[in-house]
Amino acid sequence: MAENYTKKAGDIKPPKQKAPQPVKDPNDFSEPMNAGSNVKKVIGVVSGKGGVGKSLVTGLLAIAAKRAGKTVGILDADVTGPSIPKMFGVHEKAMSDGVNIIPAVSEGGIEMMSTNLILDDEKEPVIWRGPVIAGVVKQFWGEVLWGDVDVLFVDMPPGTGDVPLTVFQSLPVDGIVIVTSPQDLVSMIVEKAARMAEMMKIPVLGIVENMSYITCPDCGRRIYPFGEGRVEVVAADHSLNLIARMPIEPYIAALCDAGKIEAVPDDKLEELKAFI
Repeated sequence: MAENYTKKAGDIKPPKQKAPQPVKDPNDFSEPMNAGSNVKKVIGVVSGKGGVGKSLVTGLLAIAAKRAGKTVGILDADVTGPSIPKMFGVHEKAMSDGVNIIPAVSEGGIEMMSTNLILDDEKEPVIWRGPVIAGVVKQFWGEVLWGDVDVLFVDMPPGTGDVPLTVFQSLPVDGIVIVTSPQDLVSMIVEKAARMAEMMKIPVLGIVENMSYITCPDCGRRIYPFGEGRVEVVAADHSLNLIARMPIEPYIAALCDAGKIEAVPDDKLEELKAFI
C-alpha cells in the first residue's frame, strides 16, 4: 500500500534563481548582427551634400576591396535614393530562407542589400517617413544573412540627418570615408561630416575628392575646372588623410549607367586600392 507523504519544511527546495539578465543602457541603440553573419569591418561612406558621387565612390571602394582579395558587401542605406544595384547591373529581388533575408550578389561576387531589391518595381518612389526608413536600415543589418564578410561598406544618404544618425548608433561602424567635390563649399561640407563623426566617436579614415579634374584626351594634361589644391588644405586643417582625387570620367559614368561598374579597369582604382 502506498504511504501518504506529507512534505516537511526541510523537503521543500527553493526555486532555482534565473541568472540576472544584463540591463541594456537606455542610451545604447546598437542593433545585434544577424546570428548567421560575421562582418569584420563596417565602413560608412558619407557626404555633407548630395550630387558629389558618394554612391559611385562606395561602389569603387567595394570593387577595389574585392580585387584586393576581400569578401565584400554593400548595405545601401540611401533608402529613398538607392542606386547601388543599378550600377552593378543587379535587378533580381532579394530572397528569404523563411528566417533571414538573403542579399543579392553581383557578377563579381559582391553582396548587396538595397530597397530597390525589395520593391515590386525598382522605379517606384520610396515615400516613407523617417522612423520607417531608420527601421529598414536596421533590418538590412540585423535580418540580412551577410555570412562571412571582411568589409561591409554602407552607402549613406547625404547630410547629417536621421538615417546617418541611425547608422552611427545602430551599426558598429569602424570608420567613415567622406566624399566631397572641389568647390568653395568643400570646407563647410567636410567639417559638418567630420564633426558628426567626432560627436559619435567614429574615426574619419579620409577624404575622397570626386570630380577633381579632367584629363585632356590630346595631351594628357590635367585640367582643374573647379580649382586645384582646396581639398589638401581642408584635409590638413582637419588632420585628415586625402585618400584619392578622382577625375570627371565619362567612361566610368557610362559603365555605371550600363550596370557594368565592375568592368572598371585597375588603373582607375590605384589610389583606392592603396587605401584598402
